[in-house]
Amino acid sequence: MNRRKFLAATTASLFAAPAGGIVDTHIHLYDPTRPQSVPWPPKNDALLYKPVLPATFTAMVRPLGVTGTVVVEASAWLEDNQWILDLARDHRMIVGFVGHLEPGTEEFRNYLARFSKDRLFRGIRLNAGGINAGIERPAFLEDLQRLAGAGLMIDAIGSASMIPSLLTLTEKIPKLRIAIDHMPAEPPGWREKRAELRALAKSPQVYSKVSGVIGHKEWLAEVWEMFGPDRVMYGSNWPVSDRQAPYGEVLKTMQDFLSTKDAGTREKYFRRNSQACYNWTDRV
Repeated sequence: MNRRKFLAATTASLFAAPAGGIVDTHIHLYDPTRPQSVPWPPKNDALLYKPVLPATFTAMVRPLGVTGTVVVEASAWLEDNQWILDLARDHRMIVGFVGHLEPGTEEFRNYLARFSKDRLFRGIRLNAGGINAGIERPAFLEDLQRLAGAGLMIDAIGSASMIPSLLTLTEKIPKLRIAIDHMPAEPPGWREKRAELRALAKSPQVYSKVSGVIGHKEWLAEVWEMFGPDRVMYGSNWPVSDRQAPYGEVLKTMQDFLSTKDAGTREKYFRRNSQACYNWTDRV
């Protein structure tokens, strides 16, 4: 074997996908051509305002070893929860969906019961404003207790102002699993709240979703050290990630970072940790 073939074989072995494939825990799906259009992205967004559907994602990532994905809501419209679940029924690449519901409202209990009947509904996404405003409201906490009781979780997105609220949430509802979105790029301001984030990262039900890596690679090691190898997981934030780099580059950045770690650790990051967080079931 000549040197070039040796290096190629070594690289292929080094970056081999886990046996079951890679699971991307953060993509968005939407279709502006629907009669009702979409609430996001705006029409003037030349990059994102187009149909973004499962077939396109599947064709792009299958050659890279990605075999599953968790879709995260991109719409506050109630029936768009159902729209994604209907899409997922016919696209087995989708192993889970994080929807949009508002805890602390009169309708939450009924909507949770409705959507959680579908095994693909794995939780809801909440922003920093909603978390900070809701943490002192009994109705909000009661609804998140219901969510945890149903085996579901929350994706948390927004500024570092939510970190103390999330810490309180872990104390009040210890069984609620939480994924912090778009690290290490976000939450904006987290480096000024390192002590609080470190305290939050000690909670065994809190995960770091590394879906904001391009342009922020220098902070990867610190995030990894905070959360440890069992509570970090891969996410691309596609198609928003196309603003920074093509999908393959996003994935390769993390493969490069993990190149010195053992195969078991790589499997945790690219697959097993997300299964623990979202409790998804393989459909492929």
